[in-house]
Amino acid sequence: MSFRESPDPKSSMWALIAYYLRFCRQQRKLNGDLMGEVLGGSKSTVSRLETGEMRLDETRAKAIDRKWQTGGIFSLLVWYATLGHDPDWFKQYLDLEARAKVIRIWELALVPGLFQTADYARAGLASGGVSDVDAALEHRLARQAVLDREDAPVLWALLSESLLETPCGGRDVMRAQLAHILELSERPNIGVRVVPKAVGHHPGLDGAFMILRLADPFGEVAYVEAPGGGRLVPNIDEVTSFDLRYERIGHQALPETASRDMIKQIMEVM
Repeated sequence: MSFRESPDPKSSMWALIAYYLRFCRQQRKLNGDLMGEVLGGSKSTVSRLETGEMRLDETRAKAIDRKWQTGGIFSLLVWYATLGHDPDWFKQYLDLEARAKVIRIWELALVPGLFQTADYARAGLASGGVSDVDAALEHRLARQAVLDREDAPVLWALLSESLLETPCGGRDVMRAQLAHILELSERPNIGVRVVPKAVGHHPGLDGAFMILRLADPFGEVAYVEAPGGGRLVPNIDEVTSFDLRYERIGHQALPETASRDMIKQIMEVM
């Protein structure tokens, strides 16, 4: 077992779960292999759960509660953690994004961070009141390295027509941004489709979200954007609901070639 410490249990509800999981395991004098049998995973899975690199899901929480007869405490902790705002949410998201094999994005207000040019990102960060724009810009652009890896993820993006028409940073910056989206859309692992305003009301108007599929036992995770923070959704049933919503939004989107044509038309009149 890894001897890395669990996160500070006062930092977030997820950190408390990781800390308490290790405490309960050690109290029962279980090693990593035996704990893995309880969770239906490996020794490395136990280590990642206890250090906060991986989050306990509903299925494993129920398995622990059943095995140890806890009265449902782990299931309740996971339930509360998924409802609340996690102060460490973005760090967790970045780790998942870097390990994702498939990334699906629905965005209706801003160009997704993985697609942003430096000038577009700078304009957005500055307008958002970020104190150190240069540092934030460096971090955002560094995330895009995932697209240039030899094992780059498959990335599917559904974008609202409205966000493509908003000249963030000015018309020249926005034209360059749209040209960059077109360039990325030609890569074999990246697909971009536009949802026209003409479709009217559709399921995506409730807000932007992403779905990340990982190769490890973490499975699929959804990320929901919110002002001042976001929420990671590891619950299988809730992630499935985002899968279905993404498919429904996709039914309203133009095909890839028609989407590129629309982006070019927006550039011409901008």
